[in-house]
Amino acid sequence: MTLTELRYIVAVARERHFGRAANSCFVSQPTLSVAVKKLEEELGVALFERAAGDVTVTPTGTLIVEQAQRVLEEVSLVKQLAEQGKDPLAGALRLGVIYTIGPYLLPHLIPRLREIAPQMQLLLEENYTARLAEMLKQGEIDLAILAEPFHEGGISTQALYDEDFVVATPKGHEWEQLTSIASEQLSDENVLLLSPGNCFRDQVLQTCSDLNRESMSVGSLQRTLQGSSLTTIRHMVAGGIGVTVLPATSVSAADDALLSIRPFTTPVPSRRVILAWRRNFPRHAAIEAVRQALLQSNLEPIHRLPDAPVSP
Repeated sequence: MTLTELRYIVAVARERHFGRAANSCFVSQPTLSVAVKKLEEELGVALFERAAGDVTVTPTGTLIVEQAQRVLEEVSLVKQLAEQGKDPLAGALRLGVIYTIGPYLLPHLIPRLREIAPQMQLLLEENYTARLAEMLKQGEIDLAILAEPFHEGGISTQALYDEDFVVATPKGHEWEQLTSIASEQLSDENVLLLSPGNCFRDQVLQTCSDLNRESMSVGSLQRTLQGSSLTTIRHMVAGGIGVTVLPATSVSAADDALLSIRPFTTPVPSRRVILAWRRNFPRHAAIEAVRQALLQSNLEPIHRLPDAPVSP
C-alpha cells in the first residue's frame, strides 16, 4: 500500500469516474486502474462497483476512502509543519473565494498580500460555497473567503467585514427620482436573481423577504429570469428587463453609463464576509497575513470589523 494508491482511490471516489480521476491525478487511466486494482487485491475487498460510465463506492470502500483521506491530510500536515518551521509565510497557499466576492476583492487583496508575504505563492480557486467547503474539508484548499451563514464541523472562521446590498436599475427607471429604495418595493418589479445554488441569491431572498418564490406568480419574469453571474445580470438589467440587487463592492464606475445604483432604506440588507480554515491547519501566520492584507487594502465600500488577530 502506497500514498499514491491512496490518492488514486480518493480521486476515484470523488470523481465517480476512472478517466476523470486519472486526469485529476495527472496520470493515464490504465496506470490509475492498475494501481486501484492492485490495492483491492492487497486488501482483499472491492472498493468500487464498476459499470459502464459509472463508478459506485462500496460500503467498505467508503470507510477505506475516508481513512485514506485522513492519512493524506496527516501526511500533508507533516509537510506543512516542516515548511512552517522554515518560514510560515513561504511556499504556496491555496485560497478559495466564492464567485460573488472574488472578482471584486482579489484585485485589492493580492497586491497587499505580496507586500506582506512576498515569498508566499497564492493559488486561487473560485467556486460555490458548498464546493469550497468540501475542498476545505478534504485539504484541497487551505483557506476560503465566504459569506455567512456558514457552519461546518472541523472548520474555524473569523469575520472580515460587512457589506451592504444596493439596488441596480436600468437608466431612465422611475426609481432614479428616489434617494433610497425600500426592500418591499422590489416585490412590484421583475427582480433578476442568480441561479439556484448561489449563496448570494439565497442571501437576497432571505434579507428581502418579499421576494420569496412562493409569492411569485407562475408567469412572473421574476420567477424565470436568472443569470449565471453578476456580470450577466448587469447586462440584463441594462437591457431593460428588470432590476436587481448587487453587493456594494461589485459596483464600479463602469456601471454609471448603463445602470442607476440606489441604496436601500434602513434596515439595509447586507452580508458578512468571513475567512474559513481547517482547525488543524498549522500556518496561522499565513492566515493572519491574508486577514491583514484585506484589512489594509483599499476595498470599498465595506464596514471593517474590529481588529482581532487569528488565534492559534
